[in-house]
Amino acid sequence: MAIRLGDDAPDFTAETTEGTINFHEWLGDSWGVLFSHPKDYTPVCTTELGYMAKIKPEFDKRNVKIVGLSVDPLDKHEGWSKDIEETQGAAPNYPLISDPDKKVADLYDMIHPNASDTATVRSVFVIGPDKKVKLSLTYPQSTGRNFDEILRVIDSLQLTAKHKVSTPVNWKSGEDVIIIPAVSDEEAKERFPGGWKTVKPYLRLVPQPK
Repeated sequence: MAIRLGDDAPDFTAETTEGTINFHEWLGDSWGVLFSHPKDYTPVCTTELGYMAKIKPEFDKRNVKIVGLSVDPLDKHEGWSKDIEETQGAAPNYPLISDPDKKVADLYDMIHPNASDTATVRSVFVIGPDKKVKLSLTYPQSTGRNFDEILRVIDSLQLTAKHKVSTPVNWKSGEDVIIIPAVSDEEAKERFPGGWKTVKPYLRLVPQPK
């Protein structure tokens, strides 16, 4: 069954390279990114996991925990981590789930429908502190993911969770945002006393709230 935005993120207990975790308990009050990769010792995944290790401090700053998953056993994860460090300059510094029975992959509908029944697609789930799914993305096996985009989306999600705004196309943190249509001009005066720019009655731009 497909996981939809707003659904509860399925809970699970799994073995990882950093010990056994209960997913919801492990997340605590943090945001989370769960991302799968088709198989250990594969080229695109090697670049992805190395890059995630390099930018982990950016996730830490945003109170986001990251965890990877594949259907390979722990001993393969550990051996592969050495290759990742050698070729990418950084070894995974976050847990990698071992999911040989595909329990977690099935829970999150990660199995590629038109390929091997053991290969997880390149899935990404962003999960809020309320354990709800806030974002889901699926990439083909041949295409590496853009994890800078995941950070950008998290910035938007965290901002819009606190303020009655949306973020426009290609928005980056620090740029103007959009007052949502449900907020009247009267309410907007209270929420945004510095004023805003009305492009159209339904398109009101305002500096990003702090």
